[in-house]
Amino acid sequence: MTIGDQRGGNSFNRRALLGAGGAIGLSVFALGNGGSAYAVDRALKLNAQRAVSVSGTTLEQAAQAAKARYSRLVAGPGYALVVREDLVAASSGRDERRSALAAFVQFTDLHVVDAQSPMRVEYLDGLASSAFRPQEALSVHGAASLVQRVNALKAAPFTGRSLDCVVTTGDNTDNHENIELDWFLTVMSGGEFSANTGDPQIWQGVQSGADKNYYNPELPVQDQYKQAGFPQIPGYFSRIMATAESAGLDIPWYSVFGNHDDSIQGTLPSDWSLLAANYTGENKFSGFADPAVEKAFRAAIAQGQSLRTGEFTVAPFEKVVADQRRAPFTPVEYMKKHLDPKVAGAGPVGHGFNQESVDTGKGYYSFEISPQVVGISLDSTNRAGYTEGSLGQAQFQWLEETLKSGSSSYYDGWGFKVKRPTADKLFVVFSHHTIDSMNNLIPDPARLLELRRSGKDVRDLLKRFPNVLAWVNGHTHKNEVTAQPGPTPERGFWQINTASHIDFPQQARIIEVADNKDGTLSLFGTLIESAAPYQGSYSTGALDDLAALYRELAYNDIQASDASLGQPKDLNVELLLANPLR
Repeated sequence: MTIGDQRGGNSFNRRALLGAGGAIGLSVFALGNGGSAYAVDRALKLNAQRAVSVSGTTLEQAAQAAKARYSRLVAGPGYALVVREDLVAASSGRDERRSALAAFVQFTDLHVVDAQSPMRVEYLDGLASSAFRPQEALSVHGAASLVQRVNALKAAPFTGRSLDCVVTTGDNTDNHENIELDWFLTVMSGGEFSANTGDPQIWQGVQSGADKNYYNPELPVQDQYKQAGFPQIPGYFSRIMATAESAGLDIPWYSVFGNHDDSIQGTLPSDWSLLAANYTGENKFSGFADPAVEKAFRAAIAQGQSLRTGEFTVAPFEKVVADQRRAPFTPVEYMKKHLDPKVAGAGPVGHGFNQESVDTGKGYYSFEISPQVVGISLDSTNRAGYTEGSLGQAQFQWLEETLKSGSSSYYDGWGFKVKRPTADKLFVVFSHHTIDSMNNLIPDPARLLELRRSGKDVRDLLKRFPNVLAWVNGHTHKNEVTAQPGPTPERGFWQINTASHIDFPQQARIIEVADNKDGTLSLFGTLIESAAPYQGSYSTGALDDLAALYRELAYNDIQASDASLGQPKDLNVELLLANPLR
C-alpha cells in the first residue's frame, strides 16, 4: 500500500536472526525453541515424511540473508510444519486416513504499482513507511514470477490434490489506476506488459532525480539507501521499461476488492474529484526546494497539524509526460474490466464478477472451490474512504443467507439450533480486511442510511455456522494465523492472514482442506515464494533476474518491518477443526 498501508511492529530482529544467526538462528525461528541445526534438519525431514512433496514450497527452503548489512539472499532452511490444536486435538494416524476436499492458493496485497504516477506521495516517506519502497518499480515482474511458481507446483504438498484455484484477496493495484489494473489482469491471465507510463524512453520518477531521500539505482549519488549498502545498477530503468511477458495462471482465479482497489492512495474516497485530475496531469510533486521547509512540513504532519494554512511551499513540481492510462477506475469499472474476454485466462470469465455485479455495483459473490467447498468473497472496503473496512447491512444479510443455503443446521442469534432441508457445504470466507481492521463504520456516501457492520459482527455471524472453516484475508502485510473459538468446538474457525507480495517476505499461501476420517478436518497452510532465484544478475532484463532483485531490495528496505514474517505458528501450519459433517 501507500499511505493506506499496514505494517506490523518489530517483534524480533529479522536481519540478526536470518543474517548473522545462520543455521542455529534459523532453528530458533523455525521451531520456536532453542534448538540447533540438528533440530532444523530433523524438522525438515519430518516435513518431507508427512508431505506428498515439499518441492517449490517453504517446507523445503526459504530466503535467507548471507550477512546482516545489505545482503544478497541465499537458500536457507525451510519452515517447520506447526500443528495447531487450539480448537480440537489431533489424532494419530491421520496422515494415512485423510482425503482431500479442496486445495487453493491465496495471493494478497500484490500492489501492482505505477511508480511514476503524479499521484504517488513519496514525499511522505519517513512519515508513512509505505510511501516509497526501493523495490516498487519491479512489482509487475515480481507478481509474474509468483504466477510462474504456482504453475510449476501443479499439486498441493500434503494431500497431493491438484490445485483448484487462486484467490487474490485485495490490494491487487496500489493506487487505483487503470494501467495498474491492466498490468494486474495481464499478470494473472497472461500476456505482454511494459511496466512504464508517461515518457516511453525516460524514467520520470523520484528514483531518477538524485534526491538522497530515495534509492537512485542508476546514479552514483550517495542517497540514504546507498549508504546502507544498496548497489548502483546501470541500465536498471531501461530493463524495467522493456516489454516482458507473464505466462498467466493455468488454473482458475478469483478477484477480491481491497482498499487500494477502491480508494485514492488506499485512503481517500474513489470519487474525490479534487485529486482525480492529478492522475493524468503533467505536474508531479517531487520534494521540497528548502530543507527547512521540508523539516517543518514533516513535523506538522507528525503532530497532526492542518496543512491548509499555506505556510508550506509545495514546490518544486516537476513536469512529467501526461498519460491517460493513469486515470483512476471506479469499483464498477474494476469489475467490468474483469469481464473482458481478453483477460479470461484459465477462467472463469469475470473471475468471480458478472454482469449483475456491474449492473448493481455489488463487489461480493460466492463460488465453488470444489464440489464440497464453497468460497465466499466479501467486499470489505468502505466507499467513504480510509484504510480500514466494514460491510454494509445488505452485504451482511447476503452473507447470512448464503451460509444458510449450504447448511443443514446452524444457530440463530439467540443460540438456538435451526435445521433446514438442504445439502451441507463447507465454507471458506475471503476478504481483504481482517477482523480487527474492519472497524470503519462511516456510512457509505451512496447509502447514508445503511448500517455498517464491523469485523466482530462478521466473526460472530460466522460462529453461528459450524460449516465455516476459515476466514482468509490480507491487508496487514503480515503472516498471522489465529484461532476463533466458538461456544462449542464445531463452531470455531480459523483466521488465516498472509503477508503481502510487495513487502518482504513476499509470500503466498497454499491452503488444503482435508478430512481426517476421525471427526476432524485439517487445514494445511503452506507458504510459497516466487519462482525467482534467490540471487539474480544485475545486468540482464530477464524476468527471473528482475523478480529476484525485487525480493532482494524488499528484504533490504531500510524501513522493512521485522514482524511481517510472523512467528513459527503463523507460517507452515496444520490447523485442526471439528468436522461439522461427521
